[in-house]
Amino acid sequence: MQASQSRSKSKSGPPLVAWCAAVVSACATGGGGAAPHAGPDVPPAIALPATEHPVLRVDARGTQNYACRANPDGTHGSQWVLVGPEAELFDSAGKVVGTHYAGPTWENLADGSKVIAKVNARADAPEAGAVPWLLLTATEASGQGMFAAVKSVQRVDTHGGKAPSTACSSGDEVKVPYRAVYWFSRAK
Repeated sequence: MQASQSRSKSKSGPPLVAWCAAVVSACATGGGGAAPHAGPDVPPAIALPATEHPVLRVDARGTQNYACRANPDGTHGSQWVLVGPEAELFDSAGKVVGTHYAGPTWENLADGSKVIAKVNARADAPEAGAVPWLLLTATEASGQGMFAAVKSVQRVDTHGGKAPSTACSSGDEVKVPYRAVYWFSRAK
């Protein structure tokens, strides 16, 4: 059974204001380059290590995909479990520059570089129904291009993407639309 959730309308407020400010900032700095950026304003829990600085910002639009699975603790019932994202990555000019998929993995379409990361810390998103903001640590960075030498990834300014709060039956799947901003950092 395939289900889908509709995108909730964006509410104006701090997350939208922060997202707009990040877009303006990326446009002003040319976005996508290797020069250090100011980076996002984030809760301390997901701040970058002092030894790193943000070098790249991309916008993601796609879905967070969930499957209904039996409760891992052996109790009766099932729950929605994240399978992985499916998203396109956009530069500050709105051009598709990469993809984001399970791993989690970010891959550049032009140069083939990619980074795989694991969640290190999380903070609740300011917007209801949005997936949490994250600090991820790179476990593998490959290639010579855009994602080479990435140390950390921050997911911020999220909209949508949260698992349904409704009950599910084993085998059900759902793709929940989401948007986010990803910041990539390298060693100073």
